[in-house]
Amino acid sequence: MKTALVIDDHPIAHLGCRQLLGELGYDPIHAALNDTDALRLADTQTPDLILLDLGMPGLGGLNLIAPLLRRVPGARILIFSMNEQTVFVSKALEAGASGYLSKNSGPEEFFDAVAALEAGRLYLSHDMALSVAGSRIGGRADPLSSLTSREHQVLRLIGQGKDLQSTADALRISYKTAANTSSSIRKKLGVTGTTDLIRYAIEAGLTS
Repeated sequence: MKTALVIDDHPIAHLGCRQLLGELGYDPIHAALNDTDALRLADTQTPDLILLDLGMPGLGGLNLIAPLLRRVPGARILIFSMNEQTVFVSKALEAGASGYLSKNSGPEEFFDAVAALEAGRLYLSHDMALSVAGSRIGGRADPLSSLTSREHQVLRLIGQGKDLQSTADALRISYKTAANTSSSIRKKLGVTGTTDLIRYAIEAGLTS
């Protein structure tokens, strides 16, 4: 019996993934709409395969990878996201994901990706693999790649329109920490104000 966990904050995405995974023999297929449910289900259901969207509320998809793997060390995590930027592909793999698949992919590529993970292999689409390889061979670094996990969290929340106090509350950190982190992000990205941060986060696809 193969079990799966689909973590995505869009219910309609669960329906599509459930149908495709069912064709591959997964049963049961659990669903989580937020980080709290995702971690609870990882604890109680120990899925073999985890499909994870990056644009999750709360911790965010990238920051869910490590705690998920601590709970289910043997699980294979396939990132299934609209965000195809190289920096996120690289960070997801570095965090422990086993594959990265665009939501623009067709069913056949979905099946190929799952088959690769089941066989213990990493999976990236051809274009993604070339892009990641190119970024590691002397290419100019993406400024986002210099951000820490905490800075990614803060930038994403600011991009969603939250002020510093709301950001601090959401991440359970102090206002001062949120403000200092925001200042660090602005310095690393070469922008000057909150409006610039919001625009940068939206253009980078961090808010979806």
